[in-house]
Amino acid sequence: MCLCIHLGALTSAIFLFRQPFLFTVKIVKNNMGQQLQSLDYAVFLIYFVIVTSYGYWIYQRKKAAETSASDFFLAEGALTWWAIGASLIASNISAEQFIGMSGSGFAMGLAIASYEWMAALTLIVVAVFFMPGYITNKIYTMPQFLEKRYSPLVATMMAVFWLLVYVFVNLTSILYLGAIAISTISGFSFTACTVFIAIFAIVITLGGMKVIGYTDVIQVTILVLGGLATTYLALDLVAQQFGTQGALAGIGFLGEQAPGHFEMIFDESNPHYKDLPGLTVLIGAMWIANLNYWGCNQYITQRALGAKLETARSGLLFAAFLKLLMPIIVVIPGIAAYVLHQKGMFQAEMMNAAGEVKPDRAYPVLLNLLGPGLKGLSFAALTAAIVASLAGKANSIATIFTLDLYKKYMDKNAGEDKQVRIGRWVIIVSMVIAVIVAPQLQKLEQGFQFIQEFTGLISPGVVAIFVLGFFWKRATANAAFAAALITIPLGLVFKAWMPEMPFLNQMGWVFLILVALMAAISLADPKSKDNPKAMRVDAEMFRTSPTFAIGALLIIGVLAALYIVFW
Repeated sequence: MCLCIHLGALTSAIFLFRQPFLFTVKIVKNNMGQQLQSLDYAVFLIYFVIVTSYGYWIYQRKKAAETSASDFFLAEGALTWWAIGASLIASNISAEQFIGMSGSGFAMGLAIASYEWMAALTLIVVAVFFMPGYITNKIYTMPQFLEKRYSPLVATMMAVFWLLVYVFVNLTSILYLGAIAISTISGFSFTACTVFIAIFAIVITLGGMKVIGYTDVIQVTILVLGGLATTYLALDLVAQQFGTQGALAGIGFLGEQAPGHFEMIFDESNPHYKDLPGLTVLIGAMWIANLNYWGCNQYITQRALGAKLETARSGLLFAAFLKLLMPIIVVIPGIAAYVLHQKGMFQAEMMNAAGEVKPDRAYPVLLNLLGPGLKGLSFAALTAAIVASLAGKANSIATIFTLDLYKKYMDKNAGEDKQVRIGRWVIIVSMVIAVIVAPQLQKLEQGFQFIQEFTGLISPGVVAIFVLGFFWKRATANAAFAAALITIPLGLVFKAWMPEMPFLNQMGWVFLILVALMAAISLADPKSKDNPKAMRVDAEMFRTSPTFAIGALLIIGVLAALYIVFW
């Protein structure tokens, strides 16, 4: 087997625009609670052995087909619907959710769950409208779509950009937040944790997408069980503070003690309105962020691209059901930590050296309350989330570099074996870069919000290019090139010109401007009337099975009920 790397986000230059984000990591021993005990290490070791052994078994069983590039990068036709769904969630739920979203739960409450719940609805939209376009037209990478629909120039420019983004923002931030959490829990140094996580992820990734997909089933099982254990303990501890016990009683006390933390839609008077600006989370630019992530993101869509349409749709629907549950394990613990902090607990543990309360410490602090065995299980859950996410991103990086850059421009005659070999080296190199860059990411107030904001610089352009490319035949290559070229500068202009405007609203305005620009450039080109690059789209492509329709309606009903209750 082999090693792995994780991909991430914006170019390194973007970090220069947020000086407070840059910092020097101080590696300290765990002073937030008891160290892991022998039983915890035993539980973690069992998890580690199961995942690596299962991955190696799959790797050996499929070794004959592993020399195929499509098999290595896409696991073409090999993943079942449940493996696709589990892999999507395992890759999505990482340190930024466990640590960052719990931190946002501590700071602003249940409203941050909109990223999870609206993602469930977005997955349905992607399954119905995006997947048929990809699979029917045999699209396997996002740059491939751009080349087929627009031009090689647009495809290459975006391929390079995506690689920079994946490596320097997402990959490194996941590795950083994960290492911080594991260091806090285990007492091992930050450096040791980054290296361990990176190597573990590499081992999983080098086996190819098939190994990633099926080991992710184990990973998501572990992270859900461990996450639920942490949530239960946190809620029970809240209940104990009020003279009773039990998770259900704890939930009731959360609502009583922190009613403001159970408001889903903020008005302008809310101090966190800038992060989640009212109805924008339902009918505004959060759709842009979600469509970019779930529908136009190699890291995510790659799980389903090699499958049959109905299998892919079922996998996305399964992921949507799981998304409904995620706030229970990634948001509720943060709210519980807030209530406990208000009751006088964790006063020192939640503060940094400057005496400032750091919301992103909420989850690691709670983990230290777990008893022997349970603490090891939660430790394994967090590790599973981090490793699965890193493995998925690393595979996507390798896929884009190998298929869209190396084979096109460096070695057009590269055989299947060589493509796989190059892909593995890309995984290793990317992870090494992430290990080097990760320590530079300190002083995050709320890691999840930071990632969302800076990813928001590229989301409007990507969504505009893909949506018009799919559903408007007249969209031209020049229009797409212009949108890709100015999306980041335009986003930075809005940040400088209107710094008080919520970043989601900034995304919305940038998106509308880019759509208008693409429309104007396309309509000005007389050749766009009979565009030979237009995608084949017909109504029959969007027809779903009765089972999918019932599942989708059920999810929509649950979402409606949640927002009505917590409005």
